[in-house]
Amino acid sequence: MRQVQNRKGFTLIEIMVVIVILALLAALVGPKLMGRTDDAKMTDARVQIKNMETALKLYKLDSGTYPTTEQGLSALVAKPTVGVIPKSYKDEGYLESKKVPKDPWGNEYIYLSPGEHGDYDIYSFGADGVKGGEGKNADITSWDTK
Repeated sequence: MRQVQNRKGFTLIEIMVVIVILALLAALVGPKLMGRTDDAKMTDARVQIKNMETALKLYKLDSGTYPTTEQGLSALVAKPTVGVIPKSYKDEGYLESKKVPKDPWGNEYIYLSPGEHGDYDIYSFGADGVKGGEGKNADITSWDTK
C-alpha cells in the first residue's frame, strides 16, 4: 500500500517562474511610472503658478497695483514694508497656505513686476534649476502655462 504524502509549499521551478514574471512586470511598468513623476511635478508647478496668478489679481483689486519685484511674491502672505504699501491689504494675505510655495523641485519661483511678458512674470526653471532646457528641465512660465 502506498502512503500518500502531504505536499506543502512550492517547488523551485514554481518560485523561479513567479520571479521571472515579476521581473518582467517591473521592467515594463517601472520606467513608465518613473516618467510620470516628472509630468506630475510639471503639472504641479503650472497649478501653483495659476494659484499665485489668482492671488496676484486679488492683491491688485485691493491695492491697485501688483507687488513690485522688490516686494516679491511674499507680498501675497505679508503686507509689504517696502515700495508702494497697499492701503487695503487683506489681513490673512492672499494665499490659502499662508506661505509662498517653492516649486516642486524645491526652488523659489522667480517673480518680476513689471514683467517682460505682461504685468508680471512668474516662472520656475524646472528640474535642473537652470534657465532653458527641454523635457523635465524645461522652464514653466506664467505666460505659457497650458
